[in-house]
Amino acid sequence: MASVSATCPRFQPLFSHSNKTGRAAGLKLVSVGWAKCTGFPSLKASRFRVSCSAKPETVEKVIEIVRKQLALKPETVLTSETEFVELGADSLDTVEIVMTLEEEFDINVEEESSQNITSVQEVADLIEKLVQQKSQGES
Repeated sequence: MASVSATCPRFQPLFSHSNKTGRAAGLKLVSVGWAKCTGFPSLKASRFRVSCSAKPETVEKVIEIVRKQLALKPETVLTSETEFVELGADSLDTVEIVMTLEEEFDINVEEESSQNITSVQEVADLIEKLVQQKSQGES
């Protein structure tokens, strides 16, 4: 399932657009002008993210493997957004998780790809991508 999300916050300065500063209640007030965003957000000025969400069963399998590799307690809550750092995982733990996932899904994860994964969702998305590439290569 593909999704597209974008953010384009609008900021209205509380003070006039000038470089003047003022003092109120002992605080230094500085006015800042922000560009307004109308219509589709500019990729240059806004955050824009396109992601392909992995199947729920892939996410669950990744969670199961992460839980086992890191010897997490059953009450530890894991979601697709859980980051490995939050769980106390270091780079060696991440390598071990990736190796287990390679065996489980019969895929090969490039070293560059494995260094960029930080969350359960990122791992699941990468697995989906690699499994799809593998199946297209066998066809």
